[in-house]
Amino acid sequence: MKAHITRRRLAAVTAIATAGALLLSGCAGDVAPPKSEAPTDGGSKVTPSESLTIYTGRDKDEVAWVVSEFEKANPDYAGKVTTVIAGAQDNLDRMRAEAGNPQAGFLWGGTQQQFEQAAKEGLLAAYEPKNGDAVDAKYKDPKNQWIAEMLLPEVIIYNSDLLDEKSAPQDWADLAEPEWKDKIVIRDVMPSGTMRTIYASMVYSAFAKDSKPDAGYDLLKKIDANTVSYAATPDDMYTQLDQGTGQVTVWNMQDALIQPLKNNRPWGYVMPKSGAPVLVDGVGIIKNEKQQAAAQAFMDFLMEPKMQAKLATDYYQIPAMDIPSADQPDWMKDFKLKEMKIDWAVFAEHQDEWMTYWADNIKDKG
Repeated sequence: MKAHITRRRLAAVTAIATAGALLLSGCAGDVAPPKSEAPTDGGSKVTPSESLTIYTGRDKDEVAWVVSEFEKANPDYAGKVTTVIAGAQDNLDRMRAEAGNPQAGFLWGGTQQQFEQAAKEGLLAAYEPKNGDAVDAKYKDPKNQWIAEMLLPEVIIYNSDLLDEKSAPQDWADLAEPEWKDKIVIRDVMPSGTMRTIYASMVYSAFAKDSKPDAGYDLLKKIDANTVSYAATPDDMYTQLDQGTGQVTVWNMQDALIQPLKNNRPWGYVMPKSGAPVLVDGVGIIKNEKQQAAAQAFMDFLMEPKMQAKLATDYYQIPAMDIPSADQPDWMKDFKLKEMKIDWAVFAEHQDEWMTYWADNIKDKG
């Protein structure tokens, strides 16, 4: 599927989104606020936390809105929630560094592979949210140490003032063509769970054919040669794409919709012909007794079906949980995803190796 958001379509889709927002505007009030004393796995009560710090890589406007609604529904935590917005890999590394003295209580966003690593390293506490049974078992940890919140397809994004849906790259391999020399801007790969997955998926496509990463590395070398800039943060990448420093990038579909519709960025996107790697983007409670009750309350609030429907309407998330059809926004009902076939166990086994090779032998050497 290819999508190009023109200014005429922006107005139409914005109207739909606004109508959807009005329809669901009462949903935060419909979300039953969790009790201040949240039960632990054993059924006992824990003392309400004095504060909550959330590590997240999500859109800052989305984060601010959800936290505001959470504090309204949970007055005990009003003014006591702090958010730290950073790349998913940076957040995981921060948790590792703080393991002996954890500073946060909730991890909001990150790949399945990162959550599995965090769980394996003992950084996450077990907790099943009240509506956890609405999420398929394949999208959550069997020990309840993490659960998927949304599915995140990765796509090709282009500056729609400079390109259109036909002239933009149609697939991952197209990014290696000489015509894109100095026209690609990339969010720096190593700190970003999204970029690690996108780049590792290109290597995986080659590896799946002959159990060798070489052809994937060759593709990434050609893309590196065409890359004009590795942006330090997503916001830097957005700005460089807006200004035409680069005409093309690769990133998640959620931002490909949010940024033009909410922030008037000149963006369109292409669903790659060979398929999009689809991240399972999760949430989990950080092992930190001081913030346990607040983290459980926040997870229950975030994973309430009407809240997830609201986020699908206003922030174009594809919920990992089943949402009643009546609550689904129009774009979600009509959306068709072409998913890249990936054996995620094999992918997880090799991802760090492939990305370390990219950082040491490919980046800035094309």
